[in-house]
Order: sequence, then C-alpha cells, then structure tokens
Amino acid sequence: MSRKYEGIIVLNTKGTDGGVGDLVSVVSKEMEAEGATIADVTDLGRRKFAYNAQHMESGHYINYAFSAEPSSIDKIKGRLRLNGHVFLQYFQRKS
Repeated sequence: MSRKYEGIIVLNTKGTDGGVGDLVSVVSKEMEAEGATIADVTDLGRRKFAYNAQHMESGHYINYAFSAEPSSIDKIKGRLRLNGHVFLQYFQRKS
C-alpha cells in the first residue's frame, strides 16, 4: 500500500559544476529508482545554518512530496546517504 510522504533534503552545492536543478533531478531519479512517485518538488532556497556543520555555513533546501511503499523509505535513505551532495535528509509521513 503506497503512502504519501514529505521529505526535506539539504544539498551541499560546493564544488558543483552544474546548477541546483541538476542536483535536484539526480536526487529525484534516485528516489524514483527505489519506487517513489514524486508529486511535487519545491525549492526552498539557500539558508544559513545556526552553526557550521562539517565546514558548511549554509545549504540548499529542497522539499519533495511523494508517495511510496513504507519499506522504500529505508532504501531511499540508504541510497541518498551515498550521494556526496546530500548533506541532510528528513522524511515524514503525511496524514
């Protein structure tokens, strides 16, 4: 049974040749490869962190609204953990 989820992904854009759009599409493809169906992608922009984390002062926040099987969430997290441009990821089930 597919459920609706919302995910916040913080991207590290340092040292990237392409723009943020390229990174967003790469993350979307990785999520879809694990069975997610993306409904909406919202670019929330660059935001400064409260403190420097891993030598980063800010990150680019992207909000993903998607539907997926509950077992796919762990697979998506594992796959995005391997992507060097994904700094932080948080997923929440929507009611």
